[in-house]
Amino acid sequence: MADLTTTPKVTTPVPITLAGSRPAATSPARPALLLEAQALSLYYGRTKALKEISLSIHEKLVTAFIGPSGCGKSTLLRCFNRMNDLIEGVRIEGTVRIASHDINSADVDVIELRKRVGMVFQRSNPFPKSIYENIAYALRLQGIRSRSELDGIVETSLKGAALWDEVKDRLHTSALGLSGGQQQRLCIARAIAIRPEIILMDEPASALDPIATAKVEELILDLKKDFTIVIVTHNMQQAARISDYTAFFYLGSLIEYDRTGKIFTNPSNKQTEDYVTGRFG
Repeated sequence: MADLTTTPKVTTPVPITLAGSRPAATSPARPALLLEAQALSLYYGRTKALKEISLSIHEKLVTAFIGPSGCGKSTLLRCFNRMNDLIEGVRIEGTVRIASHDINSADVDVIELRKRVGMVFQRSNPFPKSIYENIAYALRLQGIRSRSELDGIVETSLKGAALWDEVKDRLHTSALGLSGGQQQRLCIARAIAIRPEIILMDEPASALDPIATAKVEELILDLKKDFTIVIVTHNMQQAARISDYTAFFYLGSLIEYDRTGKIFTNPSNKQTEDYVTGRFG
């Protein structure tokens, strides 16, 4: 199992650089491609969990992964920041490229990759620290020591997560005292504080009530102005509301991938149509 706490031992580590190396968009209707998987397969031991997945993720849009439980959505999401490296016995074939860089190359700094590709998990996981420290802690690990700089980034991140007005008067109280929806938005603030290019979200609203879910969805729509977002969701209505592109998976295979409007109104594959209309799944 790879040691993810240190830079890979190579002569000249090359941290993945996303900014400045992607192709320019040719028109507003054709956003630049930022993330690409090509013939990607993943094995847990002898079990093939992902089967030759090929798809391209567009920059500063929301892409939703839908499909029944166990179809490979979250497994694929974790391929994009190499979280599967933490699982014993995982083997990957094919490639994942971000801005033309193969992220599984031996010369990629995994720590740097995860700064560029943030992640928000299904259940909120704030640190048992103050609201302020939940964001400042990671910044200090990156060498930021100036209190004024920390204050500025904390405020900007909380505003970006639509949480500032709710917590600005209690920044130094425990984050565990926040509601579930507030905790999830704090985790989003923590993710955007280091200014990633891509944010991966693994069912970020599945444990939230409808009001908190609506706030998270509004936040996602706002964040795509600055970030590329890939979200796994079991909620097809949510995918239809917030995503620009949707990918439907079944038993480890990518069945169909297209603009969300087409997936939900005129899918090309009968299996996709049966799933989005509720005939199975």
